[in-house]
Amino acid sequence: MLAAVGSLVAAIWAGLHLWTLLLALVTFLFLRDYFKSRRTKNYPPGPPRLPFIGNLLQFSMEQQHLVVQQLVKKYGNVISMDFGIMSSVIVSSLPLIKEAFTHLEENLMSRPKFPFQKLVFNENGLVFSSGQTWKEQRRFALMTLRNFGLGKKSLEQRIQEEARHLVEVIKEEKGQPFDPHFKIKNAVSNIICSITFGERFEYHDSQFQELLRLLDKTIYLSFSKMIRHPDKTTTSFNKENLICSTLDLFLAGTETTSTTLRWALLYMALYPEIQAKVQSEIDRVIGQEKQPSLNDRDAMPYTNAVVHEVQRMANVVPLNVAREVTVDTTLAGFHLPKGSMLQTNLTALHKDPNEWATPDVFNPEHFLENGEFKKRESFLPFSMGKRACLGEQLARAELFIFFTALVQNFTFKPPVNEKLSLKSRLGIPISPVSYHLCAVPRL
Repeated sequence: MLAAVGSLVAAIWAGLHLWTLLLALVTFLFLRDYFKSRRTKNYPPGPPRLPFIGNLLQFSMEQQHLVVQQLVKKYGNVISMDFGIMSSVIVSSLPLIKEAFTHLEENLMSRPKFPFQKLVFNENGLVFSSGQTWKEQRRFALMTLRNFGLGKKSLEQRIQEEARHLVEVIKEEKGQPFDPHFKIKNAVSNIICSITFGERFEYHDSQFQELLRLLDKTIYLSFSKMIRHPDKTTTSFNKENLICSTLDLFLAGTETTSTTLRWALLYMALYPEIQAKVQSEIDRVIGQEKQPSLNDRDAMPYTNAVVHEVQRMANVVPLNVAREVTVDTTLAGFHLPKGSMLQTNLTALHKDPNEWATPDVFNPEHFLENGEFKKRESFLPFSMGKRACLGEQLARAELFIFFTALVQNFTFKPPVNEKLSLKSRLGIPISPVSYHLCAVPRL
């Protein structure tokens, strides 16, 4: 009997001991989280956060940039949020973005690391690398791109040739409803493939189409995962970095431009009167037979304005590519602690009612003045500073030539009895939900 009682007491004690340990562990984690996330006096304001998960539950991931807009209205142009264990500061307004990326940029040159990027890229490549690796790889990539034709007529001719292929493959649809997603992605990808691999891939190449589909899935499966990293100080010229930089060029050179073109066709189908004005300008300046070229751009202010307005409204990278604060920094009187993540709010910039007459309406007149194209300082789809998009020149050329060639040859319309939507889907870049439209050949 005594032995049984003793065993029972021992069991109860063991159970209590286990629960005590668990309680102590949870208490320790909460205290660690609390002290780790304690805010300094001048830390940017923001919404209340939960332990460990921060502000993640406050986000609709498909519309996170719109949630941020509401928080900006409440807390101001410099706000703080926590995404899991990662502290983030989000900066809005042109003066503050310029301040961050000019006077303070040396403190903001690094990238934070996310699990998927750590797994695939380690600390290599162009987009997610930092320090010496980034400097060496960016310099090498720009030199190589120029050697392969960036900024020269030869590269423009490749884009024109690919635009012809894209027009022909869309003609095969014979004006019936189709999803342009992978045809456009194939076309845009072929430009960077011709530069990096020396060849293009046919639109009916099943293996390449599968690669594009896997790329599309990867973009969305990898979204919102984060991790910190150390800086490299040794040379970055090795096989692994070459592969990662090529992959960066393939990813960045395909996704944002093809997504913007998909938005462009969607807007044309939804705004037929704007599409008709573009076609009228095309017919007047280059006609039906001539291939569009970059030399035509200055003579086509309305078409150029439409392309820019698509970029403004599509807003495919709404919070820009994140930077990491490498030393304690002060911006607009707020303390940005070392190790925090900084994001710039391009949505606020591209939808600022003080900058745009009709910020929420697709309106090419935003980029026109007295019939001439007008540059806008508050238009930053390629970011700014030393880490601005290195493919900006290529992307601008592709957008103008592909868009002009498509609208020159087709009138884009919604399928009969089908309503097109401007809703977007989860991921970076922000892309439209899957849609079908009709590309009616112009006679």
